[in-house]
Amino acid sequence: MNDYDLLVVGSANADLVIGVERRPAPGETVLGSDLAVHPGGKGANQAVAAARLGARTALLARVGDDAHGRLLLDSQRAAGVDTGGVRVGGAPTGVALITVDPSGDNSIVVSPGANARLTPEDIRDAAGLFARARVVSAQLEIPLETVTEAVRARAAGSRFVLNPSPPRPLPAEVLAACDPLVLNEHEARFVLGDGGGDGGDGKDPEGRARALLALGARSVVVTLGAEGALVAEGGTAVRVPSPRVGAVDTTGAGDAFTAALAWRLGLGEDLATAAAFAVRVGAAAVTKEGAQASFPTAGEVAAL
Repeated sequence: MNDYDLLVVGSANADLVIGVERRPAPGETVLGSDLAVHPGGKGANQAVAAARLGARTALLARVGDDAHGRLLLDSQRAAGVDTGGVRVGGAPTGVALITVDPSGDNSIVVSPGANARLTPEDIRDAAGLFARARVVSAQLEIPLETVTEAVRARAAGSRFVLNPSPPRPLPAEVLAACDPLVLNEHEARFVLGDGGGDGGDGKDPEGRARALLALGARSVVVTLGAEGALVAEGGTAVRVPSPRVGAVDTTGAGDAFTAALAWRLGLGEDLATAAAFAVRVGAAAVTKEGAQASFPTAGEVAAL
């Protein structure tokens, strides 16, 4: 029996957030609010989201030997994530510097830090984790060669889920392992190039999903925000609606969706059934502020 329902291979960042009345012009200094520091990063977010739902989850990531790294490790452990695979040192913990204006618009500068030092060798050193994982989930806030090595490290019969964010061209070896490739419409257009599948008018996610399958992905899930998601595999494409909720903050909702989807697929659910659960998790997440702080428990999802 697998020890882990889900092994997340990915990034861990500290989000440093300051509210400002307006962004400074070149050479200008403005005063902002008190600094708020939150645990973040797509990999760390996915691991917390899955564990909070009840999945047996492990995280393979790299953080610095610093206060931000300790914050991230504490957040993972509090959610019940196995952090034995988190490497410490090599560079400062990755940080996202975020300014938020009164309208809610933000500007973000990311310093990858230790995330950029998660290497293929780290993957090979974690062979024991891969051997015990039912599903492996990754994103692209770590080096692409590290993601490729994670594909190669999977145990026979395990499933690979990829959210290509931030988007970049994917090698054929990685695409062929994606089951599913999970991406929003912007990411789908980028991976396909030049609007892919619909002439760039943004009105045909079915066409983009078919084009992504033609590129080599085993299955595809296109997230559609408040409209839910589209799942495609073989010759079929099915829309999965989302429950209507009052959205407060969409930060991290995509990570919660992907984590929930990966977990339920590992339990043996078909793609459409797993996506139906995942859209409810994503909907619950947008009803609260923040990323990890907004991720629901299974009971909260059931009550939605």
